[in-house]
Amino acid sequence: MAGMTSSARPLLNRRLAEFGTTIFAEMSALALRTGSINLGQGFPDTDGPEEVREAAVRALRDGRGNQYPPGPGIPELRTAIAAHQQRRYGLAYDPDTEVLVTAGATEAIAASLLALVEPGDEVIALEPYYDSYAASVALAGGTRVPVTLRPDGNRFRLDLDELRDAVTGRTRMLLINSPHNPTGTVLTREELAFIAELAVERDLLVVTDEVYEHLVFDEAEHIPLATFPGMRERTVTISSAGKTFSFTGWKVGWVTATPELVTTVRSAKQYLTYVSAGPFQYAVAEALALPDSYYTGLRDDLRAKRDVLAAGLTEAGLSVFHTAGTYFVTADIRPLGESDGVAFCRALPERAGVVAIPTAVFYDHQEAGAPFVRFAFCKKKEVLEEAAHRLKGAAASG
Repeated sequence: MAGMTSSARPLLNRRLAEFGTTIFAEMSALALRTGSINLGQGFPDTDGPEEVREAAVRALRDGRGNQYPPGPGIPELRTAIAAHQQRRYGLAYDPDTEVLVTAGATEAIAASLLALVEPGDEVIALEPYYDSYAASVALAGGTRVPVTLRPDGNRFRLDLDELRDAVTGRTRMLLINSPHNPTGTVLTREELAFIAELAVERDLLVVTDEVYEHLVFDEAEHIPLATFPGMRERTVTISSAGKTFSFTGWKVGWVTATPELVTTVRSAKQYLTYVSAGPFQYAVAEALALPDSYYTGLRDDLRAKRDVLAAGLTEAGLSVFHTAGTYFVTADIRPLGESDGVAFCRALPERAGVVAIPTAVFYDHQEAGAPFVRFAFCKKKEVLEEAAHRLKGAAASG
């Protein structure tokens, strides 16, 4: 660039040096280039409820949200979020002081970490983890400490002793994600109770990413950590509308916590986006009031799609882990004679016309995730059936 001085110092902030283009961008670009079925990035290929979309259109036409909404979020949405937490989980939050609307859950995570973590603080996160966790910890100057979920039979399990041993005098926060992306694990009541007792015993803050709270299947149950004794006052609970209502592009998320924690998180959030998604906030407020039948239908539809994809992957020769929550299936490629998930995913579009995500990119201990690959099943049934057909054909010809 003309006029740029030569310097040994790189342009990118050193805290972000380890983070390049996200794997989602890379694999989605590969899907476009090869015309493959994209089961990589987790977004639905159909919109959510028509009445929710029409609510956004009404807000736009009525001039609601077209200018800056209030910094904490519109009152209607904050009230709806508080009502949702009360109705679903018996958690009472004051919509005026204990709810904060954010630009999706990703901003809520970033704002929470930037506000609550200082250089030298350790943040324990369950590995593998959503990639923004690592970047947000780095931006805050913290040190991430991964505790690895390991295969145990047909699911991934948290080693509670390993979690306890990871806590040191420098630990500031536990960053918990359940239902868990990418493994599909849903932490049990016993596991959550252990985490809660540990947090209280060691006086730790807890940030919980619960964006898949309504996407739980079979015997699994989502139980917010904030419901456990001693946890409401130390937990920042995060969720969003994108996964629950299939409008991921709207980027409407939220935080519920004590007034002190919400004020702290808002102090960082106001210098990120300040506000966002004005008209969509009104629509999400209406969406949160949908009857229980909506959530049941969503769960049943996704469970059926999970089963279609899991069966197809099994027929293609992969070993499939049970998905108790989220809309991802994790598979082990070693039965195919493969062991490098990154190489496998980069070759898969040419071999089978399907895109997936290598799970290793979500690990600090990449060798622990090397043979695992994540597939998204939040797609039309016929798309999943075609993907399964392609994978089976590629396996047969390979």
